[in-house]
Amino acid sequence: MRLLALLALAVVACGPERVTPARPSPPLLACAPVPVVSAAPAPAPAPVAAPAAPVDPAQKYADLGTCALESGEKIEGCRIGYRTFGALDATKSNVVLFPTWFSGTTKSLVDIVPDKLVDTKRFHLILVDAIGDGVSTSPSNSATQARLAFPRFGIRDMVESQRRMLTEILGITHLRAVVGISMGGMQAIQWGVTHPELVDRIVPIVGSPQLTSNDLLLWTAELNALESDVAYARGSYQGRPPMRAVQDLHALALTTPTYRATQTSRDAFPKLLASFEEDTSFDWNDWHRQLEAMIAHDVGKPYGGLEAAAKRVKAKALFVLADQDHMVNPLPARAFAKQVSGAKVVSLDGPCGHFAPSCEAKKLESLVIAFLQ
Repeated sequence: MRLLALLALAVVACGPERVTPARPSPPLLACAPVPVVSAAPAPAPAPVAAPAAPVDPAQKYADLGTCALESGEKIEGCRIGYRTFGALDATKSNVVLFPTWFSGTTKSLVDIVPDKLVDTKRFHLILVDAIGDGVSTSPSNSATQARLAFPRFGIRDMVESQRRMLTEILGITHLRAVVGISMGGMQAIQWGVTHPELVDRIVPIVGSPQLTSNDLLLWTAELNALESDVAYARGSYQGRPPMRAVQDLHALALTTPTYRATQTSRDAFPKLLASFEEDTSFDWNDWHRQLEAMIAHDVGKPYGGLEAAAKRVKAKALFVLADQDHMVNPLPARAFAKQVSGAKVVSLDGPCGHFAPSCEAKKLESLVIAFLQ
């Protein structure tokens, strides 16, 4: 689910004897409300100051002040990162919002979304950084709530921060579509359920309205591996130490056994393993809090179940599923789509698993472009 992996969405072909890049970030999952074993609060580490100004001139920020969370807690100094492409029409009715996947940032979306999945000659595309991705307000960049002092947040909180960014900062009150991959797909579904009157279309790609027990097993194993690693130091680690068990678990679920066995020879395995285990590009406390957000994800919880939540969706919907997905099981999304009036379901049926949007990129691009138009 790493953003580096999803960069592969536009460029990685599934061919024999190919060592696959690190991981496609859609990672990932959102889940149902399940108890999570959490580390005890770290002993008040020194605050980490947020960067004074964006290093990347294309990166923009929306300052929201305080973000009230569904839990009752608050994020102080709440700001949301975003990037824009294409012109906004006079009526502000051509906006497509594209949230990030687990452990991904909008920078990793730049090469795979504009003019591939979304036509920026027709639409005003906004790529938005989800809370906790290290660009938007996160454990790694909060000046007052650093590390695990940063409150837990959920997928609904991500969506609410995006709604506030659009309405309060950008003056946009309606969306042509919300499109997202993996955890971005979870946000797309959440948009359709929480704000049915604000969005015309949703396109969840390998996303889910709720995690299955198998998904929960994977994400809980990652969380436990992270918290148990001595190098993690209960969130008070220095620098970016490798967390090999976490990365190994994550990589194992990104594709399928058939894909991995046919794409990576035994001789090439050490190089592949090193590419996973040496990846420390994403802050571990950010990983921790985004993992918890996916584990707790359940669009049906406030409404008495998924069926009732699905009936709230007014948007036209295209669900893109990967039949062999070992990271985000497609069963809940398939069942949910049946309850959404007029929803279309398309399956990516190759052996790539959660990597299917990358392996079948051309098919995906044509589907999404046609649906949005």
